[in-house]
Amino acid sequence: MPKITFLGAGSTIFAKNVLGDCMLTPSLQDFEFALYDIDHQRLKESEQMLNNLKQSYGSTVSIHAYTDRKEALRNAKYVVNAIQVGGYKPSTVIDFEIPKRYGLRQTIADTVGVGGIFRALRTIPVMLDFAKDIEEVCPDALFLNYTNPMASLTGAMLRATNVKTVGLCHSVQAAVPDLFKELELDEEGVQWNIAGINHMAWLLEVSKDGKDLYPEIKRRARLKQQEKHSDMVRYELMNRFGYYVTESSEHNAEYHPYFIKKQYPELVDRFNIPLDEYPRRCVEQIEHWEKMKHDVIHNENLTHERTHEYASYLIEAIETDQPFRLHGNVLNTGGLISNLPEKAVVEVPCLVDHNGVTPCRVGELPPQLAALNRTNVNTQLLTVEAALTGKREHIYHAAMLDPHTAAELSMDDIISLCDDLIEAHGSWLPSFEKEKAFTV
Repeated sequence: MPKITFLGAGSTIFAKNVLGDCMLTPSLQDFEFALYDIDHQRLKESEQMLNNLKQSYGSTVSIHAYTDRKEALRNAKYVVNAIQVGGYKPSTVIDFEIPKRYGLRQTIADTVGVGGIFRALRTIPVMLDFAKDIEEVCPDALFLNYTNPMASLTGAMLRATNVKTVGLCHSVQAAVPDLFKELELDEEGVQWNIAGINHMAWLLEVSKDGKDLYPEIKRRARLKQQEKHSDMVRYELMNRFGYYVTESSEHNAEYHPYFIKKQYPELVDRFNIPLDEYPRRCVEQIEHWEKMKHDVIHNENLTHERTHEYASYLIEAIETDQPFRLHGNVLNTGGLISNLPEKAVVEVPCLVDHNGVTPCRVGELPPQLAALNRTNVNTQLLTVEAALTGKREHIYHAAMLDPHTAAELSMDDIISLCDDLIEAHGSWLPSFEKEKAFTV
């Protein structure tokens, strides 16, 4: 029986999306869904939820919850990773509150910035432990990484292990539909091309019947900027740099040095930037889950519609040899994007069939877009370097090169902030010895 192992299965709603999608895919019937989570209560809840779905649809998949990770992985053909190391408390709270003492404000803090750096540093060691088990008990498995920070985590897996890994995100497939809906444009028949890095990939071309739609998109976007809305940062980036970016404005506000600034506090209001959005969202999601979990866990008529998450389509394409095109996060080996570093993880079109995931070469990005990408790639590469070498100095380097952090803090304050974060996270992080040369 082929096996899909879901690591972090206690994330019940996301498990419902990904494994519910798989359950509704005809070619994936008779698979085993192996669930693993360190929170055994949440694991049990997800198992019950999936059994409800199985009963509702008469599926022939089998569902097993494991408390032994290696047994959950044994003989898996696909491994889905959706873990969050440290959770909302204590780790997410630490990632926001300590930088705030230095005057450094964030919105999401899961990709770059000091929040993204420390999320990566506490997650990479766990994923490398996963890799050891995978290499032992399912060495041919394909590892589908959904956990952020996508580029740093996927890069660590691809560079430091033998595990076949691709990073999957939903920002690309949502970008054009969301943009067209907001601008009241008809999406039917539109062709588009996107490439870049995760959360900062670019809509390079968008056309219909051979006609470039960018002039009309930009015209409508400029009109929309006259009143406040939820996507003002992305529209401003498109206005200044010429292209639309895939991830939301609350994310992109903290990827660049232009929007969240102590020196210009009015920018936060002007661009409608939701500071501290992620902690607020975490609290809302926790409260929402507590209200709805009884109906999800105990509803024997539970329903599900296939989502736009890539995992089920990817697995279906491999199993049926019916090609599917997606945007995956892969190493930039051979210069898939020729003006980004080879060690970078890039988000590019990939063809999936029985042979697996084959990335497509994009060539050069427009120079201003590659330059913006490189500012984030610098931090990602140094974060991976810190995780793989255990050198604290590379944590400092990563933070000092982060665009938003560097625009707000002195080098002395950045180093002090990193030291405070290391101390606060405690056992959630591996040991990073302090270099004498960086003692402040």
